[in-house]
Amino acid sequence: MKIIFNKFKYLLLILGLMALVGSAVAQRDTSPAPGASGVTRERVQLSLADVSAKALPPEARETLKLIEKGGPYPYDRDGIVFGNFEKRLPIKDRGYYQEFTVKTPGVSHRGARRIVAGKGGEKYYSDDHYKTFKRIVP
Repeated sequence: MKIIFNKFKYLLLILGLMALVGSAVAQRDTSPAPGASGVTRERVQLSLADVSAKALPPEARETLKLIEKGGPYPYDRDGIVFGNFEKRLPIKDRGYYQEFTVKTPGVSHRGARRIVAGKGGEKYYSDDHYKTFKRIVP
């Protein structure tokens, strides 16, 4: 009887540990469930607002024209891969997004303004170095 009780006690202990580990893993998983809105706990920006291209600063409209033409771009880093590490844009494979600098008047460096372009043609504007984005609509 004592042996059966000890085995039962160990079984409960193992099940309890498995429940704890499973709970910890579930809390770290921030991917949305199928059919969910895509909003996760780690995302800072929960949704994207739209901005018309006409409402963008003139420098951003100029950058859009350069992107449409394929360059030439004024900054060496224009056209590099945007990693989307903070997952503020829709999740895509690495290499899907490219970033482009939007000139900031009165600043001698690249500044904080960017346009990120996706391979599907979508474009996003950030005026705070990727903290927030607005989807650019025609």
